[in-house]
Amino acid sequence: MPTRRSLITFAAAASLIASSAAFAQTKSIVVASTTSTQDSGLFEHILPAFKKTSGIDVRVISQGTGQALDTGRRGDADVVFVHAKPQEEKFVADGFGVRRYPVMYNDFILVGPKSNSAGINGTTDIVAALKAIKGKSVSFISRGDKSGTHAAELALWKAAGIDIAKARTDGSLGTWYKVIGQGMGAALNTASASNAYTLTDRGTWLSFKNRGELIIAVEGDNRLFNQYGVMLVNPEKHPSVKKDFGQQFIDWLVSSEGQKAIADYKINGEQLFYPNASDSGA
Repeated sequence: MPTRRSLITFAAAASLIASSAAFAQTKSIVVASTTSTQDSGLFEHILPAFKKTSGIDVRVISQGTGQALDTGRRGDADVVFVHAKPQEEKFVADGFGVRRYPVMYNDFILVGPKSNSAGINGTTDIVAALKAIKGKSVSFISRGDKSGTHAAELALWKAAGIDIAKARTDGSLGTWYKVIGQGMGAALNTASASNAYTLTDRGTWLSFKNRGELIIAVEGDNRLFNQYGVMLVNPEKHPSVKKDFGQQFIDWLVSSEGQKAIADYKINGEQLFYPNASDSGA
């Protein structure tokens, strides 16, 4: 018959096992990131390597950059990994992020129909291309989701002398410009189905299968540069943030191992992202 002492010992051991199991279950983080890092297949490529090194599970919330930053502001993620530097810097300046780290870059491209309806295929001047699209009222698909890609698109229209937000408000834009309020994959599918132009990051384009008649129309303009950064959500604002695990993920991303894993991700021999964590000004 078990003694009182043995029962206490057993209960203590069971409690320790339960606590250890609970700790193991919580060795995970939530990363709010852009649709481009998810849709391109990058996370599927790099996360198993991180898990093998750290034992930490990563759950990705795939959103536009604006939404991902809002998720971080609410404390619903431990790490934010996005691509809109001014918004990232504001996120940190406002106290929602601890520090911004540059991670990698690729570029945006303008894709459109092989029929070359805007007469811009094969060119390298994105501003001239956008002016031609508007001038000919050729269909253009905008994500319209406050993502990093959407922010870049609006900035490029502005550089072309076209204030999209104002034109939409005063009704002078016309019907050629279509807003879908969805992610990059949906925008590409819509453009493919309607033989329209759209701005996309190269990584998502390379992994996109449903191209239809779409081809790369404009690329190579320096204004199409696309930088990614990562930030730990500030645990002083949100004590629930798993700061140690989150920082481990960030440290791995910018380490030689993480940077190599990013560089090694290719589709049909073409590299999708270029690591540049060593560039402090990126």
